[in-house]
Amino acid sequence: MAPSVLRRRFATAAGLYLSVTLGILGTVAAARILGLDDFGRFATVMAVVGLAQTLLDLTVEESLTKFGFRYVAAEDWGRLHRLFRRALEVKLIGGALATVVLLALAPVADSLFGGEGLAWPMVAAAALPVLAAPENVSASALLLRGRYDLRGWLLSTTMAIRLVAIVLGASVGVAAAFAALCVGQLVSTAVSGSAGLAALRRFPRATPRPIGSDRRELLSFVVQSSVATGVISLRAALAPVLLGVAAGTTQVGYYRVALAPQSGFSAASAPVRLVLLTEQTRDWEHGRAASVLRGVRRYSLGAAAVAVVSLPIFLLAMPWLVRVVFGSEFLPAVDAARIVLVAAAILLVLGWTKSFPVTIGRPRLRIITHGLETIVLLPLVLILGDRWGVTGAAVAILVSTLVFAAAWVVVLGRIRAEVRAGRGVGAPRTAGS
Repeated sequence: MAPSVLRRRFATAAGLYLSVTLGILGTVAAARILGLDDFGRFATVMAVVGLAQTLLDLTVEESLTKFGFRYVAAEDWGRLHRLFRRALEVKLIGGALATVVLLALAPVADSLFGGEGLAWPMVAAAALPVLAAPENVSASALLLRGRYDLRGWLLSTTMAIRLVAIVLGASVGVAAAFAALCVGQLVSTAVSGSAGLAALRRFPRATPRPIGSDRRELLSFVVQSSVATGVISLRAALAPVLLGVAAGTTQVGYYRVALAPQSGFSAASAPVRLVLLTEQTRDWEHGRAASVLRGVRRYSLGAAAVAVVSLPIFLLAMPWLVRVVFGSEFLPAVDAARIVLVAAAILLVLGWTKSFPVTIGRPRLRIITHGLETIVLLPLVLILGDRWGVTGAAVAILVSTLVFAAAWVVVLGRIRAEVRAGRGVGAPRTAGS
């Protein structure tokens, strides 16, 4: 392997690990500065913002990566530039719709979530979706240049800005924290946008031309990716919202703390997943399907080894970690955090499932697998959350994760059989295909 590739991978890991560390510090800062009740409000509004953003902001990033690599492989620069122009327009429209929905929800937020003081924080947070909309388009341009290292460091920059915004804003109150986050997001988008534009301009100049014969496939890819992301958002964003409805905003605050192990394990695989998305999508478009599947196997075995070693250590250390990081008032989240940790270890092994459907051009696989997961998760969060609060919600996460894992075992087995049979998967493309 070329030394330059190794340097980029190490730089990617450093940037992404730093970004996750800064993100965790942001959560810790919010919990410490705001206190239990206000942090519950903060977590509830953040969950609603994430839900609105994901449901109404179309997922075009995956199609940018998949079709972007296709056009780069075919040297079809006109379509490449048209693809990015249309993607930016779609992202801005989706972000604007999410902002409108948040403003509409603000007057009824207190009654809807059974809390107090949620209206103004939601108004302050409403601009976040539209301000963040262009960021992932810029990131996709960097991936097409193979600069996942820059993507990692730009993400660190974003999280550093967010941390500063939380520290400054939370010292005033929940609404001020979201107002500061909006200002920080504006700065982050400007920085990442400049980097993405520079990367895109390094491709040969060409007059943007219509997508043409790829239009139907591209639209189908965008729709399926958006539906898949919407399903995932129901798992990630609607679960704390439902817990708040069933058990109150304080339990949502505990829930946010309990999810910290999941964030940590996800961070452990983030650099590898970003490299997999970039390099395996490129390989698949050049007809190297068997190499992609070997990479999936190597990742799974390595992640399983990490999980086996680290899981017992963190299970034992969890009470100490929660007390030291978040404070003694969050100790009721310890049992839930341990349960989430087990689910997170399973997801660590399955980390490749985030990029693999994009790589092979089958985003519907995410709809199926995450759909099964969500169908199990959401009713259990309501039922078990109402009875046992955050601990019940954690059990719901574990059960749904096991269902998700079983689904992917079946799916991957079928894809391996297709590749062995040579059914046209991973075939190289040309400019006229």
